[in-house]
Amino acid sequence: MSKHVFVVVLIAVAGTVAAAQERRGQLEVIVRAEGKPVAGATVTIGTSSARTDETGAVRLQLPVGGVKITVEREGYFASAHDVEVVAARTTTVEVELVEQPEIEEEVVVVATTRTGRRLEDQPTRVEVLGREEIEEKLLMTPGDIVMMLNEMGGMRVQATSPSLGAASVRVQGMKGRYTRFLSDGLPLFGQQVGGLGLLQIPPMDLGQVEVVKGVASALYGAGAMGGVVNLLARRPSAARAIDMLVNRSTLGATDAVLFMATPARDGWSTSLLAGGHWQTENDRDDDGWADVPGYSRGVARPRVFWEGGNGRSAFLTGGVTYENREGGTLTGAVLPATSLPYSEALDTRRADIGGSAQTLVGGRYVLTARGAAAWQRQDYLFGEIVERDSHATAFAELAIRGAAGRHTWVAGVAYERDDFDPKDTPQFAYIFDVPGIFAQDDVDIASWVSLSAGARVDVHDEYGTFFSPRVAALFRAGEWTSRVSAGLGFYASTPLTEETEAAGLSRLTVIGPLEVERGQSVSWDLTRRIGALSVTGTVFASRVSDPVTVDRDDRYALFNRDGDTTNVGAELLATWRAGRYAATGTYAYVRAREPGDAGPRDVALTPRHGAGLVGMWEDEDIGRVGLELYYTGTQRLEVNPYRQESRPYLIVGLLAEKRFGRVRVFVNAENITDVRQTRWDPIVRPTQGVDGRWAVDAWAPLDGRVLNAGVRVAF
Repeated sequence: MSKHVFVVVLIAVAGTVAAAQERRGQLEVIVRAEGKPVAGATVTIGTSSARTDETGAVRLQLPVGGVKITVEREGYFASAHDVEVVAARTTTVEVELVEQPEIEEEVVVVATTRTGRRLEDQPTRVEVLGREEIEEKLLMTPGDIVMMLNEMGGMRVQATSPSLGAASVRVQGMKGRYTRFLSDGLPLFGQQVGGLGLLQIPPMDLGQVEVVKGVASALYGAGAMGGVVNLLARRPSAARAIDMLVNRSTLGATDAVLFMATPARDGWSTSLLAGGHWQTENDRDDDGWADVPGYSRGVARPRVFWEGGNGRSAFLTGGVTYENREGGTLTGAVLPATSLPYSEALDTRRADIGGSAQTLVGGRYVLTARGAAAWQRQDYLFGEIVERDSHATAFAELAIRGAAGRHTWVAGVAYERDDFDPKDTPQFAYIFDVPGIFAQDDVDIASWVSLSAGARVDVHDEYGTFFSPRVAALFRAGEWTSRVSAGLGFYASTPLTEETEAAGLSRLTVIGPLEVERGQSVSWDLTRRIGALSVTGTVFASRVSDPVTVDRDDRYALFNRDGDTTNVGAELLATWRAGRYAATGTYAYVRAREPGDAGPRDVALTPRHGAGLVGMWEDEDIGRVGLELYYTGTQRLEVNPYRQESRPYLIVGLLAEKRFGRVRVFVNAENITDVRQTRWDPIVRPTQGVDGRWAVDAWAPLDGRVLNAGVRVAF
């Protein structure tokens, strides 16, 4: 080829490249609301999407020509625009999002504090775990919400049954039975969600988690003496969504989860969660005992949403759970003390249905009706002992909400029924009927201070009438925010506790008629924002009078102990987010004391010190990488023949996710240093306990190092 021809070809190629470059342009989308930038808004163009940064902007390279962009952000109406992309230029489009009215927010997001105000304006502190944080925890444990809750500040998931894997959530050191779990404001999981219930809730269809700590009986009656955890549904968006996840771990666990959502059509939209979860028994220390139980579980939950306009809306959901769990000695293994096998098993069948509806009355008041019913059957096996029970709950509520000047108020009536029928231990059966009335008023006294006062009266057919007040205040000064709250509440005592869930009821003796447990709590927190950094410090105290205690020293007995259980502590939460980087640090100090035979003592399995540090790098188009460190201090142990105080330990985890268009591949390494309780002591007791158990309480991880990996596909 001659030099002249080569030059001509080179010029032609260069011209072609230049022409191709000219056929592309840059589109800059700036998203604002009320003049302020909106970070985290999703900008969708065709099959591609990106999120706005902290300045509310996103920049994309696109072919020239007309394109349609859709901007979405939770809490705002979606906005669509037609834009012309010009070659070799930057086209800037400013999009103003409109915040959804609170009545629209109430359609599917049931405000934990009932008044429907924005969380940042609530005098009662509500801690929120958003969709992004849920996404991270979803990759670690796709089958349950245990890890998600365990990594929230001031909350600890305590294993209650090493043989079956049960765990309960302790809020600020209070026993798990005092925490009430709701789904979109409905008690779909029953009154006694317990530890096993937490293991049967997949997080795939959750959009947000709201937590109120401290006595909340004024809001939700009995069962909310330690706090409320409200799991809010993932709402259908403007486009059809199909999300599939398959996960496999080194413990032999397999998770297959499907989430589907249809966009609104004539006001109607739907979603469906379906999951299958399996795990084989694992003997981590080769002693013939299953340190990690086996299970097989199927879960399904459809939801229907309706927006009728003019303040009318409705929400309906139902769910079914089918699970079999097994633990104890492995096939062919025996207990050294007896030379006999010992099996534990639990079969669970659960169904629930619930819904809510609301409408405007008189053009200014919001009338809301809610209802739910749940039924559960469980068959336990403790060696040769079989225990079968059924548990049914019902809930109904009618409330009206309005605003007058600086006041936002709500008032209503409620009814709850709790029916426990143990087939093989009928002496522990009970039926509670509890009607109640409640009222709450939030008032904005000035721009810098708001107050909230509420109260509830419950008429319990077994324990009598209870008055549960709660007050809270919000103070603001520049970048400083402070909240203080106090409340009284009660808990209707039953034979169902953390200890009896693990050991059963057959050997249990109840000493005297049980009395109601009464609680009170107070907390004060202070928040300071410094640019991308937010720091919150909290001090709290609570007291439970006449606490129900399970004695397992020389007898297996349940009774109200004279005296008070007290919890005093402090929490520190620091969050920092700048662009693709985010970090969260937590510290909790809890001094939980209870009356004992020889005087006050620390509450068992409640560490005084706990801390966590999480760092994350994330790019919506690339993926994410995260590092986690969690420290747990020493804990008092009881009925443990090997030690009276646990050892402190540090858990290290690493998460990596890579995105390939609609496909995401993830790998999670949990407990990298392989911390295990059985590295220090056996899990199996040398002799059988008075409650019949052969395993000691779990005070450290039993599964050790776990690797899981999977694929997630969005259609």
